Amino acid sequence: MFNPFQKLELIETEVFMSMPAKFRKKQRTSWSDPNRQNAEVECFLEGPSFDRDGNLWFVDIPFGRIFRITPKKDWELVTQYDGWPNGLKIHKDGSIWICDYKEGLLKLDPKTGKIETILRTAFSEGFKGLNDLHFASNGDLYFTDQGQTGITDPTGRAFRLSASGRLDRLVDNIPSPNGITLSTVEKHVYVGVTRSQQIWRLPLMADGNISKTGVAVQLSGGVGGPDGIEMDSQNGLLVCQLGVGIWRFDSNMLPTHLIHSPDHKHHHLANIAAGGPDLRTLYITESLSGDILMAKLPVAGKKLYSHM
Repeated sequence: MFNPFQKLELIETEVFMSMPAKFRKKQRTSWSDPNRQNAEVECFLEGPSFDRDGNLWFVDIPFGRIFRITPKKDWELVTQYDGWPNGLKIHKDGSIWICDYKEGLLKLDPKTGKIETILRTAFSEGFKGLNDLHFASNGDLYFTDQGQTGITDPTGRAFRLSASGRLDRLVDNIPSPNGITLSTVEKHVYVGVTRSQQIWRLPLMADGNISKTGVAVQLSGGVGGPDGIEMDSQNGLLVCQLGVGIWRFDSNMLPTHLIHSPDHKHHHLANIAAGGPDLRTLYITESLSGDILMAKLPVAGKKLYSHM
């Protein structure tokens, strides 16, 4: 990747918080065996999102845990259940929505910890394994169904669940769909395609259909492809690339910044949330170490549905 108009700027992360010892338990799980090649894991943190009260919510996939860090920096276990929560986003009504690899699309009541199933199937078929999600400004929910798809099995899917309850399958030939978001004016859907090292751009037509899908960004290197993605307030795109860091691309999808950790153990910067009063601080789940990192953004993050 090369930007002929601007030199790439590097930004270093620092540790915001580390998972307390009482929550760490290193072991193999039925999730880590196929997804981490039989390795023992203490956690795999994902899905960071802020609510209106300044709590940072996130998930721990292999142990079915939903955490939050309060503004006073208390690390709280909200609930634990028999599932593999992966993506997490917050509705403007305050409810917590979760893409669960095993259980489908879920909704969590932040006050009671009660979990409700929204979707377990699509058109009478089970999901492959839901991954990530994003709310549009009108309440429509876009989400990815990744499972174990990849280059040799390009059957991953992206869906839209309208605010009125209609389910649409937007794409069904993605080799490992991961992070998903909308452009600032909501004319394009962006999908991180992990196994092909790409960011796909899906133009949204006036009737809601997709047309002329293309590749917005082609990555290379790292220990994996793109994971979490999100837009910033200038229609730039932030992309987590495992083993490398977090790229910032401008509105022409040319690289301008690379956010990275100076600590060699931080090579799984998996997902992001913009926070702070001006949305200029990026919070990052480093999945394997159990650390939450932070970095200053060159551009404010995009205002999400949870804060509209």
